[in-house]
Amino acid sequence: MTHSYADVARLLSDNGLAPRRAFGQNFVVDPNTVRRIARLADVGSTDHVLEIGAGLGSLTIALAETGAHIHAVEIDNGLVDVLRQVTAELDNVQVIHDDALTMDWRPLTELSPNWHVVANLPYNVATPLVADLLDRVPQVQHMLVMVQREVAERFVAAPRTAAYGAVSVKIGYWAEAKIIGDVPATVFFPKPKVASALVDIRRRPMPAVPDVVASELFALVRAGFAQRRKMLRRALSDLVPPSAFTIAEVSPEARAEELDLQAWGRLCMALHPLPKQ
Repeated sequence: MTHSYADVARLLSDNGLAPRRAFGQNFVVDPNTVRRIARLADVGSTDHVLEIGAGLGSLTIALAETGAHIHAVEIDNGLVDVLRQVTAELDNVQVIHDDALTMDWRPLTELSPNWHVVANLPYNVATPLVADLLDRVPQVQHMLVMVQREVAERFVAAPRTAAYGAVSVKIGYWAEAKIIGDVPATVFFPKPKVASALVDIRRRPMPAVPDVVASELFALVRAGFAQRRKMLRRALSDLVPPSAFTIAEVSPEARAEELDLQAWGRLCMALHPLPKQ
């Protein structure tokens, strides 16, 4: 059974624990919310699911009810012991005590070529973690993540919007992303000051821009957005000669937020043309 507010309060009190701000801990205390996430994840008995920041196990239990193989990662020493207790009788749950930002994914990815990540991501690690999984773990084909609403908007942002930035370009390169639901602050303990949202991220069969090296593209994009108020000819003056703008058909007077993924790709190709086969 998934956890209510009373269940979470009891588990914390009985184990001498409290939410830790350093780990961005906000526990979901609404059973309907975790069941909704498990339903939207659309996973079943043949699927491998990675849950990051499993906490006290409320979402873990809801995901386990789908029959999928759940690998629940938790960094907190105190919480991981409770997590093991509440999932002890669930044969399809494996608890992993590790830091998702630094752990070696190879032992898990060797189990299956196709992984889902379904998680209530701690606010302080959501962006670097999603970016890292897209960059380094191609076996992760699908993510359904609950993140701060502002972060969700960055994940799916289009050019010429305030939320559009380097992470928007990176996610668009690797995947298709969309916000599929809102989550109010009232379903969490402690209650955060901001609302959250559910983002569905599905890896593309091939990156959206061909003929570029991903690391070179992302380095260029980061440099452009590091000074997003400046024209690109100034923001990228150390990296991009005037001729490259001409070749790429990109205005040097444009700002980073005005370039879509294809334009960033052309600029990268002008700087780093791949050898002809």
